[in-house]
Amino acid sequence: MRVSQYGGMTVNEKKEQSINVVDIVKYLFSKWIWFFLSVLIFGAVYYYQYSKSPYIYQSTQTVMIKTPQNTPTTARLTRTNVANTVNVKSEILQLRSKELMQTTVERIGAGTNYLERSGLRYNELYTTTPVEVIMERESANSNYELSVTPLDKTHVEVTDKLGEGEKVKVELNKATKTVFGTLTVKPTPFYNEKSYGRTIWINKRSVGAAAVYFLSKLDIRQLDGEAGLLQISLEDVNPQRAAAVITELIAVYNEVALRDKNQIAVNTEEFIRDRLAIIEAELGSVESDLERLQTANQGMDAKTEGQMYLSDSRQFQSERTKIETDINLANMMREYLTEKDGQYELMPNNTGLVDANVENQLNEYNAMLLRRNRLVEGSSTANPVVADLDRNLASIRDNIYEAMDNAMRGLDIKLNNVIREEQTARGKATQAPRKQRMMLSVERQQKVKEELYLYLLNKREENAINRAMTDESIRIVDAATRSNAPIAPSKYGKLTTGVAIGIVLPAAILLIMLMLDTKVRSRQDIEGALSVPFLGEIPLSRRKTKDHSILVTDTGRDPLTEAFRILRTNISFMSRDGKEAQVILLTSFTIGAGKTFSSLNLAATLANMGKKVAVLDLDLRKGTLSSRVGLNEGKGLSHYLSKSDIQMEDIRQTIDGMENLDFFSFGAIAPNPVVLLMGQRLDTLMHELRSQYDYIIVDGVPMGVVADAAIMDRISDLTLFIIRTGKMDRRQLPDIERIYTEKKVNNLAVVLNGIKPGGSGYGSYGYGGYGYGYGYGEEKKGLRGLFKKN
Repeated sequence: MRVSQYGGMTVNEKKEQSINVVDIVKYLFSKWIWFFLSVLIFGAVYYYQYSKSPYIYQSTQTVMIKTPQNTPTTARLTRTNVANTVNVKSEILQLRSKELMQTTVERIGAGTNYLERSGLRYNELYTTTPVEVIMERESANSNYELSVTPLDKTHVEVTDKLGEGEKVKVELNKATKTVFGTLTVKPTPFYNEKSYGRTIWINKRSVGAAAVYFLSKLDIRQLDGEAGLLQISLEDVNPQRAAAVITELIAVYNEVALRDKNQIAVNTEEFIRDRLAIIEAELGSVESDLERLQTANQGMDAKTEGQMYLSDSRQFQSERTKIETDINLANMMREYLTEKDGQYELMPNNTGLVDANVENQLNEYNAMLLRRNRLVEGSSTANPVVADLDRNLASIRDNIYEAMDNAMRGLDIKLNNVIREEQTARGKATQAPRKQRMMLSVERQQKVKEELYLYLLNKREENAINRAMTDESIRIVDAATRSNAPIAPSKYGKLTTGVAIGIVLPAAILLIMLMLDTKVRSRQDIEGALSVPFLGEIPLSRRKTKDHSILVTDTGRDPLTEAFRILRTNISFMSRDGKEAQVILLTSFTIGAGKTFSSLNLAATLANMGKKVAVLDLDLRKGTLSSRVGLNEGKGLSHYLSKSDIQMEDIRQTIDGMENLDFFSFGAIAPNPVVLLMGQRLDTLMHELRSQYDYIIVDGVPMGVVADAAIMDRISDLTLFIIRTGKMDRRQLPDIERIYTEKKVNNLAVVLNGIKPGGSGYGSYGYGGYGYGYGYGEEKKGLRGLFKKN
């Protein structure tokens, strides 16, 4: 019998196993320590950034750009907004000009920062600074950094480079020559005893640099295109300074605009007068042509009629699309229900079907099915209540089919009606362009010239008013408002970012490591690449025994004991020529796969059944099994195979508490194990053992390391190939497949060892309490061990 194969499919015909999302999630959860450390580190870094970043406040002011539309004197005469839209956008660009901002900065002294440190953060003292520093012959491009510390009522201490340079004692209101230049420190109304000892850092930027800074924080949005409303916002470390910059910027803009208006008005009036004379003559000619065409068509408005029918056609087309979507949805739902007919599976609800009856019956079916499944889990399908629910479910399913059919028929009727209405409206709409085409050319000329004529008339009146009265271009609608609370930095935003990076970064690294991992990690890796029968999985156990590695018990219910019981059952199906396997050889591809551990516990499991079991340690090079059970002294198999005077009874050994289980140790390390295994004495021994034992478990050597395993194959009925999770490279699996297909060993089967119970599904590196290496000692633990796959 073949176990765990894909229905007779060959390896080349098997599809790659898809990655199980649940296994990946479990794998990432198993690395929780790295997520914890990463979140802790990045959270601390971003919290430090938050604590160090200055608070940012926002000031907002609403203004109106004065256009012909919103100017009370000429609003009734203005009908076009094309020029106004362009005008508003142009004014926005002027407000964002560097020249205006430089003038603004110079007037209110916004280029000088007065800072006071509070914790890790520096706060701006724009209106509350206790001192003011004035440098002699200070230019607009000058830059300097000073710190001023009030000492008493008349003196302060000045230091260059934020307190790191030479300290100079300066008298208030007196020009003093220092290494920084001649400066005067003036007290403000906030200079008092509470100021003594407080260090004020002064950072003077050039006017150009300050203007660039404020422009980068300036935001201007057009709220209403026709009214010309603008919302001007500025972000700054001090809300009072932000409001002052916006207010002064508007004042400077109005001053510049007023100077330009009178110069433009005269030239504008002359240009408009000439153009009006030309367009008036052209417009009269076009209107005469249009009057003749309308008289010939008896005043019919083809454009309005065509638009009406075209609108109806589009509406019917939209309804048709919606109905067709509902029909497709109903068909898919009907096909799904037909496909799942007779299966006790939940049906999808909230599918978007218009028919509420179908949705209600689906909800009723799902609720009854959940109840039925819970009863089946507690009893069986023979339960009368379950049988009654099955009949009710079948009845509801039939009702659903009937309701679905009714709904689909109703949708088909509705679709046909909409199609007819759509075709009628479309036919009438196609007749309108024929009528409209006759007048389209003349109407277009009339429209263009009329709009241009009206536009020039409006501009003439607007220009006349502008000449008669000079007004500001921007009017303040809402005065500048300041945010009382800072808008940035956000503590929760910073912490959220740090936590997000702390989660995403280790997850990405771990997933990349997982993608680059080529080790066998799960049963899916084996079944996706091999057609070899798969007999079972041995879970990772960290339990220890004092004297040996036999962990299974007769009455145990732990995962390890149950796994070996399953393996024992699957072995019973691996018969050859109708005869149950009696001699079972355990081997592996490389060292450290756990075949000795598997040999001992498989033998103990068979012995617990009441079977008489013999365990042979035929690893004549190392004798790992003998060392494990403490029987590595005295005569053993190497003595028996090399000397004809030693009998089987001379090398038989037992362990206290192990009934029905005999051990045959390896004896002494043989210099020529291959010769001994090829000799006739091994065949004689196996013949005697077959007559006295129900099962013979042979612990061999790795097949991929030495030739002993291939030589011992002649004595076995079943060969168990032990694969250790995290130990074997998946690229070696084709070698096992080739051994199986070429029948190089008898009755080959595969067992996966070292699966972590309840883990991520990707196997484990260690055996914990019984971990070992084939002559290499235990694997060292360290920081890198935390990164290994579980």
